[in-house]
This record gives sequence, C-alpha cells and structure tokens, in this order.
Amino acid sequence: MPYTTRDRILELSREHTLLRASDVRAAGLSTAILSRMVEQGLMERVGRGVYQNPAADWDEHTSISMVAATVPKGVVVLLSALAFHGIGSHPARSVWLQLPMGATTPNIKYPPVRIVRTRVEAALSAGVDTHNLHGIDVPITNPARTVADCFKHRKKVGLELCLEALREIVPQRAKAAEVLRYAEMNQVERVMLPYLEMLA
Repeated sequence: MPYTTRDRILELSREHTLLRASDVRAAGLSTAILSRMVEQGLMERVGRGVYQNPAADWDEHTSISMVAATVPKGVVVLLSALAFHGIGSHPARSVWLQLPMGATTPNIKYPPVRIVRTRVEAALSAGVDTHNLHGIDVPITNPARTVADCFKHRKKVGLELCLEALREIVPQRAKAAEVLRYAEMNQVERVMLPYLEMLA
C-alpha cells in the first residue's frame, strides 16, 4: 500500500503528544485531511488547531499543555504550578489558569479549568517562566511566585496548602526575600511576613 498523507500525520502524532496544524504544515503536508481524520476517530481535536492521537501516551503535563495551546495568553498558576514543580502533596484536579481581568473565559470542555483573574499587568509576566511541554510553550509561575499567589488566593486553596508549600521552598528552593517580592506584588506581604520570619 502507498504511504499516504494520513500515514505521515499519524506518524507525526506519535512523535508529538499534541500535534498542531502548524506542525503538519511544517512537515510539508496539507492540513485539509485533519477534519476527516477527526470524523474517522483517528485524531481528536483538543483545541483550535491542536490535535491528539487517541492512542497517545498521557502524562501529568499533557493537561496544562492542552490548555496552554488553546489559551496562549493564560499563565499556569496555583495548584497546577505547584504540581508542575513537585511542591506539596495536594493534587491539581483542574488546570489553574490566570487571565487578565476582562479577558474572554475560554470554552474548554476538557480538561477542567479553574480561572483566576488579575488587574495587575505585571502578574502576567513577573516570576513567569516558559516551559516547552509536548512542543507547546507553557507559561508557568516559578516556585517563589507560586507560593505568594497561593497566599493571595488562600481562601480558594486553603491556608494549610500555603504553609506546606512555603515550608517546602524556603530556603531550599527560594530565598525569603524573593518570595516577599512577589508577596508585595500580590499585596499579601503582611500576611506572609510572620511565616517567612520563622523560616529565615
């Protein structure tokens, strides 16, 4: 049997857990067949211009990659960022995403997404590192910023989680001064300072 465009796309989908239409074009292939492959059950459309082979391996980074591919202006925060950095013992059952105030809420059926919003422009870049996961650039808050965010949203995530994460990163993974800088940005320095002083 001849080697077809469909065969090559399936091959690409085994190389990329998340396959973008741009990856297909970069390989010199037409994207027109993707819709038919979805109808045939050979591929799943997981976001605008993002596809997945139903038989592809799934790992803990796939969910946040899927959301980042669909919402490139969002930042992965809170429990999802803690889980990514291996901090604490609380699992992230949703992808926690920060968006600017007024941004359109994404219509994502799966995975579940929890949205937090900010009016602070710096919060979309300060302490945010980009990680390439499954070929997708994913903005994720660093450990110090993540813990400060947890204290800001302590009513949502629980103070116990905040304290566990803080004890785990200071001073092993972040200096108290770095955490305090993000606490000031989040206007929670007064809340965090007594706990930081105990760990310093």
